[in-house]
Amino acid sequence: MRERMHPLTTPEEVEQFLKSQPVVAVFKAGTCHKTMQGWGNVERVLRERPEIAVGIIKVVEHRPASNRVAELTGITHHSPQVILFRDGQPLFDLDNWSITLENLEPLFAKHLPDVKVEPSRAGGNSNLEPYKRLLDAYLGGAVSEPQFQWTYLNMFREDASLRSQEEFELLNSLFGNPDEHHIHPLAILQHEQQNPSGIPLKERAAALREKLEELERARA
Repeated sequence: MRERMHPLTTPEEVEQFLKSQPVVAVFKAGTCHKTMQGWGNVERVLRERPEIAVGIIKVVEHRPASNRVAELTGITHHSPQVILFRDGQPLFDLDNWSITLENLEPLFAKHLPDVKVEPSRAGGNSNLEPYKRLLDAYLGGAVSEPQFQWTYLNMFREDASLRSQEEFELLNSLFGNPDEHHIHPLAILQHEQQNPSGIPLKERAAALREKLEELERARA
């Protein structure tokens, strides 16, 4: 998947990318948790369609590139946002919490019935080291449980990395989250206290650490 991801940093790069192939997608990445979740869904759909390249615009860093997309399409800017193009013309757009598999899959099928779909494979590599280091520190006793909980949840909340859906679901599985869309550390910790898991946090953390390692080994 990584080889089909193209950073778009200027208006000129946007224009060139839209002309580079008959069918392309553009993903506008923000700086919050919505971006990570939205990208996980987009990545899964595109992974099954290897002919489609995707241009990535980091909106905060490259606002002129984002503005050029809005100028060319007439589509109001949002982040995160995904727009699918054919021959330089937008076919559809989704933004924020509407970037779900339930919305993406029928839209891709409707607008691109002729594009080959291949069985889903594991997503591309991404940097899991910050999570692995934190898990190791907690499991090794270097940080306390309260420190680990706050650090992990805040790291996850602020993580705007373009992660695969597999990674997102693994990272999201450590704590029970009463809100499927938002990461609120205090609310999650209160939920944990009111609805204690039958498995101690340290055991869940150890299991997650092993699953992350297995995921990376499978991609090696």
